[in-house]
Amino acid sequence: MAIETPSSAGLADFEQWTRRLEEHALSPLAARSYPARRDRAEDDSAHRTPFQRDRDRIVHTKAFRRLKHKTQVFIAPAGDHYRTRLTHTLEACGIARNVARALRLNEDLTEAIGLGHDLGHPPFGHIGEAVLDECLQRRYAIRFRHNHHSLRTVERLERDGAGLNLTEQVRDGILNHTGEGTPATLEGRIVRVVDRIAYINHDIDDALRAGVIGPRDLPREEIEILGEDGSERIETLVRDLLERSHAAGDIVQGDDVGAAMLRLREFMFDRVYLGEDAQSERERIERMLRALFDHYAEHLPAPVSTGAAEHERVVDYLAGMTDRYAIRAFSELSVPQGF
Repeated sequence: MAIETPSSAGLADFEQWTRRLEEHALSPLAARSYPARRDRAEDDSAHRTPFQRDRDRIVHTKAFRRLKHKTQVFIAPAGDHYRTRLTHTLEACGIARNVARALRLNEDLTEAIGLGHDLGHPPFGHIGEAVLDECLQRRYAIRFRHNHHSLRTVERLERDGAGLNLTEQVRDGILNHTGEGTPATLEGRIVRVVDRIAYINHDIDDALRAGVIGPRDLPREEIEILGEDGSERIETLVRDLLERSHAAGDIVQGDDVGAAMLRLREFMFDRVYLGEDAQSERERIERMLRALFDHYAEHLPAPVSTGAAEHERVVDYLAGMTDRYAIRAFSELSVPQGF
């Protein structure tokens, strides 16, 4: 069957061409690009689907650019090849899009969710998130969860408080990429699983490079199931995900492979994420972020979003910081300044 191109259909008919293409090419289980479900109605683009517009809006945010200076695991690493929150996002997004294509699901929706899922991460990785959560509980009896703040970032903070007006499906995928909720779309469920596939394997690579663990430290049973190196493990995990998901009509992992991945994740928390090397700067980071939190709670930053509550003004400012900006802000508050 011949499929017409946008040029032969005419730009004015881009939506209809896309609808026909998706009906022919995508699985019946895939999310369709039209109609766009946004909180505020707006005209569709003449040459991009709604999910492509969401992707572009996310990539052009200041929050996305700041990810390059936010810690993934290792604080201020000296080497040039360690992952940051940005490179994690790109790696996870690439794997997720590959899975979506192989399952004939909506690649553009998958990509938009993948690019936006970690926008709400605070500086200094797991340590920063834990400290901000503890400070919020202590002062306001409220929890901090980066997936909720990722959603707030795209809904209330970007574009000087106007938000990006993303589609419902992208916002749902960002919110539910972690935590107790389940994404409403299969594309969102891909990002939820692939996020772990990506960070477990690239964090092993970084930990080996840093000398935090050696190849012989990796749990043998899990490595025999998944593969000796990151490439092999990702291939095993992706193939398993594709085979099981295709058979189930949902995004699922096989019992053996999925369980091995979770055990490998537990190993990484014990030996790397909460291990001595990655936590070597924890005390300093905790002291710095607590001091910044207490300072901004007493001297509230200007609100980014209209009607922001006191705790939101503090969190919006602190969680939006890069590692280096937080260090600079703490130094300016702590170090005497000359005349």
